[in-house]
Amino acid sequence: MPKAVFTRGSPTRHIIVMTGASAVGLLTLFTVDLVDMYFLSLLGEEELAAAIGFSGTLLFFLTAVGIGLQIAMGALVARAEGAHNRQLAGEHCTNVMVFSALVSSLICVPAWLYLESLLRFLGAEGRTLELALAYSRILLPATPILAMGMGAAAALRAVGDARRSMYALLAGALANALLDPVFIFGLGWGIEGAAVASLAARVALLAMGLRAIFVVHQLPARFSWPLLQRDLGAITLIAGPALLTNIATPLGAGYVLKTMATYGDSAVAGAAILGRITPVAFAAIFSLSSAIGPIVGQNAGAGLYLRVRQTLISALLLNIAYTLLVWLLLFLLKGYIVRAFDASGDAADLITFYTTWLIGGFMFVGMLFVANATFNNLHRAYLATVFNFSRTFLGTVPMVYLLATYFGARGVLAGELAGALLFGVVAFATALWLVGRLQARHQVLPRREEAVEGAPAWSFSSPRTYLGQTYVRPDENE
Repeated sequence: MPKAVFTRGSPTRHIIVMTGASAVGLLTLFTVDLVDMYFLSLLGEEELAAAIGFSGTLLFFLTAVGIGLQIAMGALVARAEGAHNRQLAGEHCTNVMVFSALVSSLICVPAWLYLESLLRFLGAEGRTLELALAYSRILLPATPILAMGMGAAAALRAVGDARRSMYALLAGALANALLDPVFIFGLGWGIEGAAVASLAARVALLAMGLRAIFVVHQLPARFSWPLLQRDLGAITLIAGPALLTNIATPLGAGYVLKTMATYGDSAVAGAAILGRITPVAFAAIFSLSSAIGPIVGQNAGAGLYLRVRQTLISALLLNIAYTLLVWLLLFLLKGYIVRAFDASGDAADLITFYTTWLIGGFMFVGMLFVANATFNNLHRAYLATVFNFSRTFLGTVPMVYLLATYFGARGVLAGELAGALLFGVVAFATALWLVGRLQARHQVLPRREEAVEGAPAWSFSSPRTYLGQTYVRPDENE
């Protein structure tokens, strides 16, 4: 019987190992995106950077579908693994992969038909619009490939194989890095060459991920429609809110970009460059949110809520320490960044302003990431949806509008981070409260009734069962 590796040992050590392995892969992928931007900046067209900004925002919106389904993959497989039910974990893996391919394919169709209108809505026009269309038309059809690749990587993390999850990400990154200069400069394809290299990277990610889950772990079960229908409720219960949660972020980013576009291509180019630098600088924070998911899921599946709380506290401390370190480094390197991308005008001003004053606010974004991962793996994904939409529509949108009115392009960047400050803190506090509440419920399990033999090891089965045991709600003891 497979062992749930995260239910033993130091939670902090598990976080560091999982985050480190995932960060290496993500850092490589994000660095390749940054190199894309650097190579394109050498072509001497400011519109190229702006086009990547518009196209990237639109594609990020579509990628949010894959991210939501990846969250469902990680949560369901990790909880089944934590309950020592490998057969159920394999069935979940297969069903989420199939569902990911179907849903992402369906969403790509209207996006393809209305691609030009969508890019115009974001503010692209003229030469910038032409370049953004060329880039998007190549990468848009590859969205299902990326969704399935991310799902395979999530399944590997859920069973504790962070190393092979990292290898899958590295395969995609290396393919992109090797092909970029060939296609952009060698064949003279320009922005289309960057898009083709990214397409090849997605294929490599999927191929490595599928090999690991099929050949190494033999995880996926044989597909059948009845099993998919059985799991649809569980998948949509997590993926639905998670999808809405992740859509909130590109919606906010779209509003930010549309507002920034009113200040010209130079401002958009500066924001696009920062949009490539920030993921590289904070790859560990992005990885932290995906790393703690399986740890939370396995320990919750085993009823070890004290370890879940320890995981959250450790994640918070790592988040704060890492953000402060990155702030210092980017502050010292701001001049080199401006020169490396040959930024001038508004673009140079925004890069300098962001790295000097705003970058530290990313710790609140990290707090929201950790809280959302906790909600998703404790089957309270609707809370992640509430906080992400609140951040976007009650935080980002009004703050960007207000600060842009008084401070221009600088205010757009400041407003985006200001929106995360309040909701990051409140979301993390809510996650701690939820863990304490579930722990209190779990502690009264043995008092009133015997465990139900054969009850499913997840919380969707019945309001009277939880993690394979019968529990009595605290108010029933009063």
